[in-house]
Amino acid sequence: MHLSSVGISKRCFLVSLALCALLLLLISTLQTPQRQGEPPQPRPHARPTRAGRGNKSHGARNATGHNGTGNAKDSSITRPHPPEAGPRRPEGDAPHASSPGSQSREPLELKDIFIAVKTTRKYHKSRLQLLFQTWVSEAKEQTFIFTDGEDAELKKKAGANIINTNCSAAHTRQALCCKMSVEYDKFIESQKKWFCHVDDDNYVILPSLLQLLSSYSHTQDVYLGRPSLDHPIETAERVKNDGSVSVKFWFATGGAGFCISRGLALKMSPWASLGNFITTAEKIRLPDDCTIGYIIEALLEVPLKHTRLFHSHLENLQRLRTDSVLKQVTLSYGGFENRRNVVSIAGGFSLAEDPSRFKTVHCLLYPKTHWCPHNVHH
Repeated sequence: MHLSSVGISKRCFLVSLALCALLLLLISTLQTPQRQGEPPQPRPHARPTRAGRGNKSHGARNATGHNGTGNAKDSSITRPHPPEAGPRRPEGDAPHASSPGSQSREPLELKDIFIAVKTTRKYHKSRLQLLFQTWVSEAKEQTFIFTDGEDAELKKKAGANIINTNCSAAHTRQALCCKMSVEYDKFIESQKKWFCHVDDDNYVILPSLLQLLSSYSHTQDVYLGRPSLDHPIETAERVKNDGSVSVKFWFATGGAGFCISRGLALKMSPWASLGNFITTAEKIRLPDDCTIGYIIEALLEVPLKHTRLFHSHLENLQRLRTDSVLKQVTLSYGGFENRRNVVSIAGGFSLAEDPSRFKTVHCLLYPKTHWCPHNVHH
């Protein structure tokens, strides 16, 4: 009797094991299709060490919103590392829209461009009067004058486009950066496609400017201008622990003018918007145009597109070929120390009548202007 009970217990135990194995098989069979039908889970995004690494020219970096923190010393902002393979070389002149191989873009009109003219009160008559008489008269709505003092007579000419920055009238690094900070904010507010900065001693050849900018898309990262140096500038960047790191970058001289696409300008926001431009400039202790280059080249890693179509009074303007003068984007003229430094171009005005040659250039471009001599032809 005892042996029979033991045998029955063994059989029950074996049956129980078989049932458990069968149950496990059924559970695994039912779960397998469910796993196969589940969508794959996204991988966690790795935090980039530098903004936009690996695809600079196609705008792969996300555009930064205008309401950034803007603290240039904040540890959350990625600092540039020293160049790994030496400074970038100039890229040569930017292609015109009509040049062979240039890619066609969306139609660009003058109303799409924000032209900022930096000046100071003491030059309102001696310099701005000439600009309003010449090229500004062809782009009144697109040209904005940034100055440091009220002027009732100038306000009658420019209206709401004359902006008193309330910055110092001194030609200091702080005053220049103060004005550039206001220029940047006003451009962002304008919703225009391109930001172009010039000085009050520049003549802007508007057809050439349109042709140049039409070669690019305003949604991409575009920084156009001419360096005043033949090598990138090197400066010490101050960091939190009172140390510094050396950075190298190219910058377009503000004296010749430069242009920035809206897509790139939006990415500059954390270091440039709402007064943060001044904070960034203090970090490297350089003027306004250098700070623009620092933000774009060193922080955002977008290379300057070098072009020889922009000109300042610092270069020898007489070396510019006469037949190419009207194809340039900006021109300039020498100051009191070098009055002979002007472009060589003939027209309806003598050098005494037109010492800057701006009137001569304007009448060749717009011969129907009422004050132009009737015998002037392109």
